[in-house]
Amino acid sequence: MTRVNLITGFLGSGKTTTLLHLLANKPENEQWAVLVNEFGEVGIDGALLADSGAILKEIPGGCMCCVNGLPMQVGLNMLLRQAKPDRLLIEPTGLGHPKQILDMLSAEVYRPWLTLDASLCVLDPRQLADPRVVENENFRDQLAAADIIVANKEDRWQQADKDALAQWQAADEHQRPVVTTHFGKIDHALLAEPRINLRQLPAGQHHAHSRSQPQSGLAALALTSGARWRRSLNAGQGYHACGWIFDADTVFDTIGLLEWVRLAPVSRVKGVMRIAEGLVSVNRQGDDFHIETRASSPPDSRIEMIHEGEADWNELQSALLKLRLTFTG
Repeated sequence: MTRVNLITGFLGSGKTTTLLHLLANKPENEQWAVLVNEFGEVGIDGALLADSGAILKEIPGGCMCCVNGLPMQVGLNMLLRQAKPDRLLIEPTGLGHPKQILDMLSAEVYRPWLTLDASLCVLDPRQLADPRVVENENFRDQLAAADIIVANKEDRWQQADKDALAQWQAADEHQRPVVTTHFGKIDHALLAEPRINLRQLPAGQHHAHSRSQPQSGLAALALTSGARWRRSLNAGQGYHACGWIFDADTVFDTIGLLEWVRLAPVSRVKGVMRIAEGLVSVNRQGDDFHIETRASSPPDSRIEMIHEGEADWNELQSALLKLRLTFTG
């Protein structure tokens, strides 16, 4: 029997960092798996989680609840059949609606195979002051569906953020536990808490996505034979994503790359990139910019941007291509 947790949270709340912390502290005698879904096609989280020790399955390019849940069903069935994990962590895109996923996990057909434990929602309380976020149906329903709220990025809060969180907590009629933390550092024992929030959520609005090329939904974007780099576009629910993937022989100027990420006129940037010094992961949400050097070398470089509305992807791409130190095409 596989025990399952759904870990939701809006864009930039810190879901992947929370997952990395949980996986780094999992019981040694247990095998864990992760089913991860991203709004864009490139598959950044898969690269970040690749060395976590967990069995990983990616569903890029939208939300896993779309297409009648088929991408999620296929990914879930493959993990349960092939990996037989003790625990499965499911991370939907920050723009995903939780109802369809929870309904599927609770379905009669899966009861012999899995037990649904507590659903966690990672929240950056600073988002409570952003009308665009608060008015987003998925943001509201991610919070409504959770059993435990993980109030993350405590090190960045101002007094107004603490007050907003307290006000939200006081208005929560179900009085669910709120765990405060930073860098997603939570006790893995939270995962063993039972699912107690059984309220019925309304069905989410249909999610329409526009892609730059056909995708099966079962594998992240890859380079075609002989290609040095590739771009992918995706759009839906008022958000637009653009991602790039570069081959393993392409190396970027470190300072130039970090400045490109910092100054890009978009709300979200996330990537794992090869630089002269080795490897760097970048994660920017608004003015929050986290940089981390990594030891292992990835098979390629991947970076993705998400913005509310269209951005000048061609201009951003031109600037990024100029930062390559080694290339032939």
